[in-house]
Amino acid sequence: MSVQKVSAAGTSIWLDDLSRAKITSTEAHALPARIKNSGVVGVTTNPSIFSAAISGAAEYAADIAAMKSAPVDEVVKKLTTDDVRQACELFTSLYQATHGVDGRVSIEVDPRLAHDTEGTIAAGKELWSIIDRPNVMIKVPATLEGLPAITALIAAGISVNVTLIFSVKRYGQVIEAYMKGIEQCENPTQVHSVASFFISRIDSSIDALLKANGSTEATALLGKAAIANAHLAYQLFEEKFSSSKWQGLATKGAHKQRPLWASTGVKDPAYEDTRYVVELIAPDTVNTMPQSTLDALIDHGVVRGNTITGNYAEAVEVLKALSALGISLDDVTTELEIDGVKKFAQAWDELLENVKAAQQG
Repeated sequence: MSVQKVSAAGTSIWLDDLSRAKITSTEAHALPARIKNSGVVGVTTNPSIFSAAISGAAEYAADIAAMKSAPVDEVVKKLTTDDVRQACELFTSLYQATHGVDGRVSIEVDPRLAHDTEGTIAAGKELWSIIDRPNVMIKVPATLEGLPAITALIAAGISVNVTLIFSVKRYGQVIEAYMKGIEQCENPTQVHSVASFFISRIDSSIDALLKANGSTEATALLGKAAIANAHLAYQLFEEKFSSSKWQGLATKGAHKQRPLWASTGVKDPAYEDTRYVVELIAPDTVNTMPQSTLDALIDHGVVRGNTITGNYAEAVEVLKALSALGISLDDVTTELEIDGVKKFAQAWDELLENVKAAQQG
């Protein structure tokens, strides 16, 4: 089975989806069945996922009605943290069996705080306290303001999923922020972290530029940028987590911050729908995938083992070729971070509006 091959090669399968219906249902696509049959060992959420799950869904109506006069922010906080706590409980045995590596459920701080360091730290600590489960991970965006928040939360013993990473340069800063937090942490043995590196959005942006160029050289590079970028991120992971600095922290019981491949649903129908899974397999990684990608992997995924290590020279050539065409990956990743923060904030605002309307209805 393809999911078993992915896991055996060192890549943990997490599901990028959550709703109350999926937590409680006994159907094949629900979370309990996914854990039992589909190799799923973790879950990630984001503001867009919560907006889609909660807006207009009948299973939240009673809770919203019970908090009719409460501030809408408090209602949304209760709905989302209740769901995440329940999901954490579904993963308790996996969390224990993997000594905290997997069995994780991620929840993001209010995305409107993406450029507010102190606000992010306070929100992260509050979510950690409200959910009160050791296998929750607090998601913090990898903005410049988010970096010191990551350090502070890790130092406080809180497990963090760093999200919205697009560039290898920013990823290096994320690793430094994590290690700095570990250095300040009283008991690093209990702290785990992943660094969520976004994939498909990079190809969407770069491919548009390549198609606009239209040359033979540009056409040859279609669909190559995102995977090359991720491969070089993994090369940096290997380098940083084999350094003497890390070895010193590891002797104190610290755990590697694993790269997590996010946004792995293929947006261009011209591409194989499992490419952002099968081309990104290596030890100590996570792939968080939407339901459709997981189903495609189960149905027809061709897993070839480790597809990252050893491909670094080829990845460098791809980026050089893009640069030769005047395409700046740095410019693209900077825009994607800005856009990613904006989209999550918009999704959160939509969720607040929809819950507010339900309170009044």
